Amino acid sequence: SSSPVGGEQISSIGRGLCVLLGISLEDTQRELEHMVRKILNLRVFEDESGKQWSKSVMDKQYEVLCVSQFTLQCILKGNKPDYHMAMPTDQAECFYNNFLEQLRRAYKPELVK
Repeated sequence: SSSPVGGEQISSIGRGLCVLLGISLEDTQRELEHMVRKILNLRVFEDESGKQWSKSVMDKQYEVLCVSQFTLQCILKGNKPDYHMAMPTDQAECFYNNFLEQLRRAYKPELVK
């Protein structure tokens, strides 16, 4: 999976997870830690014998590609998108960087893009 921005490829990974992270105004350190645990331990891959939903990204030593995606916090009111529940940019950037840092600390930093 790759992450192009304005036509330019910023990052890419081989096998693994692509995480689109929408940060809400209500998200706290507690949610951040929960998300890190869930992402790393979610069993979405097959095991060696082909059994589905058996292995996590950590079990397989796969990569994790993170993309900040405020549009996931969109609320549709009529025909106009409303983003008031998305965390403001400065705050969200700090939260996102903290998220990446914790993900790298809990896993292998070189496998988190």
